[in-house]
This record gives sequence, structure tokens and C-alpha cells, in this order.
Amino acid sequence: MSTTVLHVEGMTCGHCKASVEKALKTLDGVQNASVNLDAKTVSIDYDPAVVDEGILKKAISDAGYEVK
Repeated sequence: MSTTVLHVEGMTCGHCKASVEKALKTLDGVQNASVNLDAKTVSIDYDPAVVDEGILKKAISDAGYEVK
């Protein structure tokens, strides 16, 4: 299991937090995703044998947020 922290722009409220977390948690290989709105980050625990960082970033982008 690996953990990565991504900087995400555009998250401003609890709905944003829930949207990003849900988009990530539905991916195969993602064990947990936790957004910190104040820091504008999301910490993701995932299995790199199943999902890579590019797929994680695409899921966030598809949810309407920008990964920095």
C-alpha cells in the first residue's frame, strides 16, 4: 500500500470534499481518501499494483477539480 498527497484547487466546502473523496474511493485499489479543505490537499491510500497516480489525478479532474 502506498500513500500520496495531492494538491487540489477548487475545493471550498463539505460538498467539494465529499465529491473528491467519493470519486477516489470508487476506484479499484483505493483504500482511503481524505480531503483537508484548509490545506487544499487530499491524502490517498492506494495499491500501486492496481491503480497509478495518473488515474487518481484523472478521477479528481473528472469530478471538476484541478490537481496541481
